[in-house]
Amino acid sequence: MNQATLVLIKPDGLKKSLTGNILTRLSETKLDIVGARIVKVSRDLAQKHYAMLKDKPFFEDLLKYLMGEYHKKKVMALVYYGEDAIQKVRDICGATNPEEADPVSIRGAYGRITTKGVYENVIHASANPEESEREIKLWFSPDEIIFDLYNTTAVKKSIETRVWA
Repeated sequence: MNQATLVLIKPDGLKKSLTGNILTRLSETKLDIVGARIVKVSRDLAQKHYAMLKDKPFFEDLLKYLMGEYHKKKVMALVYYGEDAIQKVRDICGATNPEEADPVSIRGAYGRITTKGVYENVIHASANPEESEREIKLWFSPDEIIFDLYNTTAVKKSIETRVWA
């Protein structure tokens, strides 16, 4: 079954210049990239992304991590699409805990746990179809993905937009 999944190369992955290595590993999945962008993560976006962890004692450090307060202040967000995309990507990423991840996985090779207990695991991958849809809709607008993954509605807006001078 064709699926879409969100992948984030987190600030530590960008700071360590691992983008090429990570994208090369992800290319082993033979999936298509259907959306990509570099994002300066706001507190609001970080809170929405990690909403399910809001009651954890490490929540504030996790937000700071994703917002780039410990590394670079940016994240590379990607949408991969294809047959069994979620599982294929998660297999290459490895376990969330870098110490439990297979050493040849992305997290096993490049991740670490901070002294505060935050998993700096360089990459995020959606866990299941429901989370994938929720996350993709958080990080991307419909026009930033090359085809309609989900139902959309056309809305006329009268907003000021910056353009190149």
